[in-house]
Amino acid sequence: MTTTTPHPLVTEARRLADGLLAPSAQRVDQNGVPASHIEAVRRSGLLGVSAPGEYGGAGAPDPVAREVAEILAGACCSTWFVQTQHHTPVRLLAKAEPGLPARERLLRPLATGELLAGIAYAHVRAFPRVPVRATAERGGLRFDGTVPWYTGWGLNDVMLLAGVTEADEVVFAVTDAREQSGLRPSPPMRLAALTAARTVSLVLDGLRVPEDSVVLRTPREEFARVDVPRSANTSPAVFGVASAALDLLGDTADERETARSLRGRLDEVKTRAYALADRPVPRGRVEERLAMRTRAYDLMRAATTAAVVAGGGRATSLDSPAQRLAREGMFLLVQGQTAPVRQAHLAALASFRTADGNGAPSPSRACAG
Repeated sequence: MTTTTPHPLVTEARRLADGLLAPSAQRVDQNGVPASHIEAVRRSGLLGVSAPGEYGGAGAPDPVAREVAEILAGACCSTWFVQTQHHTPVRLLAKAEPGLPARERLLRPLATGELLAGIAYAHVRAFPRVPVRATAERGGLRFDGTVPWYTGWGLNDVMLLAGVTEADEVVFAVTDAREQSGLRPSPPMRLAALTAARTVSLVLDGLRVPEDSVVLRTPREEFARVDVPRSANTSPAVFGVASAALDLLGDTADERETARSLRGRLDEVKTRAYALADRPVPRGRVEERLAMRTRAYDLMRAATTAAVVAGGGRATSLDSPAQRLAREGMFLLVQGQTAPVRQAHLAALASFRTADGNGAPSPSRACAG
């Protein structure tokens, strides 16, 4: 019989999840992600999972990065969400031209975990609205506007910030993730889920970033061409939270059968969703990606609901993992949501059917992929 040895970073993720993240997830949910959790993630090497080996990263393939994400999200979604921001600037810098000043200065400390990065660019998707305007100035750029959501404030060292120029060019640059001249954070947001992830909004009023901190300039149309299919992919966190919810079932035969049925369907959707994610993004197949994402949402919602139902009244206690996972699932419904994602999800919900034709225990053909 052939056995497969897990990748060392998968083993490390499981060790971190079982030994630290899962046991403290309820406390973190109520009190916030502590700096000690981030320090543990730094030491683990997980921040460099996708970073090139020559810069101190692991250079692991995408399936490893996805499995790590599933494990962390299922153990403590708030900690996962803070650290997952980091991987976007790492990947962007890794793809940048060798010799780019920002790449040579930042990629190694990001790959090794010396620096933790956040991201502030989802607002670019609001076009034709321009929440953040980037303007060329001598020696660099000036950013003005409001970043509606920024996660990890007080934990991140640097941020990847994007703005749109008057010529409809999207510019990405790196700046310090701290209050400074031209950058003012709001108080931490109180949210129904993942308040622990320290999310704020940022007011930019003449924030100046030097030219050597620019990572990428791309026409807005090109940004959208790549971003739309990529953002239609299913986040591994959806499978991690759903699996963690199913792990709470098992006290009765009914619970075990529910878990078995849902887990089988979840594995099937995950296989198909990841196969689509591995296809080159410019080739699109957006409708298929959205169908798999919507089905994954349905199954996650069913899994977290099953955990609440099985838990009964005690599942409403703040000490119960079931209600936390249900709230985390609610958050994942809108995390990374673009207009096509929202439209596909609403269309699928509108076409649900029950056995009597009036509601639905299962997705409609519209999201069957």
